[in-house]
Amino acid sequence: MPKSTADRPLSQPSPFAGIDLKAFAADVEALHRSLKSDLGQADLVHLRRMARWSRMLTVLGYAVAWIVPNPVAALLMGLGNMGRWTCVTHPVMHRGYDAVPGVPAHYTSKRFAMGWRRWLDWLDWLHPDAWAHEHNQLHHFQTGQQGDPDLVERNAWFIRHRRVPRPVKALIIVLVMMTWKLTYYAPNTFFALKQHRRIRAQTAAQARAHPLPAMGEVACLVIPGERVMLPVTAWGIEFWLRCVLPYGLVRFGLIPALFLPLGTWAWMAVLVNSLLAEVVANVVTFVTIAPNHTGDDLYRFDSGCRSRGEFYLQQCAGSVNYPGGTDVQDYLQGYLNYQIEHHVWPDLPLLKYRQAAPRLKAICRKHGVPYVEESVFRRFGRLWSIMMGDTSMRRAGALAVEPAARADLGKRIPA
Repeated sequence: MPKSTADRPLSQPSPFAGIDLKAFAADVEALHRSLKSDLGQADLVHLRRMARWSRMLTVLGYAVAWIVPNPVAALLMGLGNMGRWTCVTHPVMHRGYDAVPGVPAHYTSKRFAMGWRRWLDWLDWLHPDAWAHEHNQLHHFQTGQQGDPDLVERNAWFIRHRRVPRPVKALIIVLVMMTWKLTYYAPNTFFALKQHRRIRAQTAAQARAHPLPAMGEVACLVIPGERVMLPVTAWGIEFWLRCVLPYGLVRFGLIPALFLPLGTWAWMAVLVNSLLAEVVANVVTFVTIAPNHTGDDLYRFDSGCRSRGEFYLQQCAGSVNYPGGTDVQDYLQGYLNYQIEHHVWPDLPLLKYRQAAPRLKAICRKHGVPYVEESVFRRFGRLWSIMMGDTSMRRAGALAVEPAARADLGKRIPA
């Protein structure tokens, strides 16, 4: 993968050298213990409300989708799609509700969207196993680092290139926004999982003789997932069979066909509205997700963490929050407006992030740790500037990686 100047490691001292990481970590973990001790029925009620809202929006969308292609149906269906992913699937697969007393088995990470439940819980372009590995492991372990598969500034190198005309850059960004779940996230997560399993299947002798590259080291033009986008290889065929066809046939084949008794016009209207809803879901999730770790006021890191304190610091300095505070505001932002809290404690229910935000913000202020909060629209403007190549992210000096520390951190990051 070609590297721009912004991708090259910097040999400079860390801008956080004066922070007492042990004291910072102690305060963060004390707050985490307090939040975990308060898990209860309110968290489960809140999750069910978010699940109900996502289903309700989808049903209401289909209720008017058969009449005529219209923006109301597309918006409702798209927001339902978004909510099912960000407000239900995301926290559940992070083990956010595993420890909640009385939680039903299908809302635990071991059962949700697994096996046949994928068709009921979360049928999407992304395969649940693949997204859990790429997002829960690679992204959360390496937020803002070169090994982070979702590092926008690096992935957008070809758009940022100074020789690309600005109208072309803008057009590419818009096309990515409209299609990114299928063209970026689904293939990239699937490739990450296949590569991970391939590496694990190697014997010690094979690994020494022919070491396989990790996700962040795979040679590619744009993203490693580009290798499976066409069904011309074994992995590519499997990607289409396990990711593209199941969702595509149900969403754009089976469901519109259910409206054929109302006439071919109703079938066509539902099909068109389903396609428009897919665009809505892609745009809304891109606008809320992509800016979470991107901006000229956020940090990238040249290496990993040596301690829990450094891990917490990197999550705070490399993430951003959006204002919220009510169920409606937070749902419309996919609860990604509490991204800092989520990255510090990925194993908490959604409601706890809202409760924790002002307390973590105070801890960061106390220790001089960055805590950025800005409207999602302003953050999208910063994202746009990064992708266009007008600005670049801040860089922190290299941090040595200690295997023992990484293993210790692994106890806190869901599989």
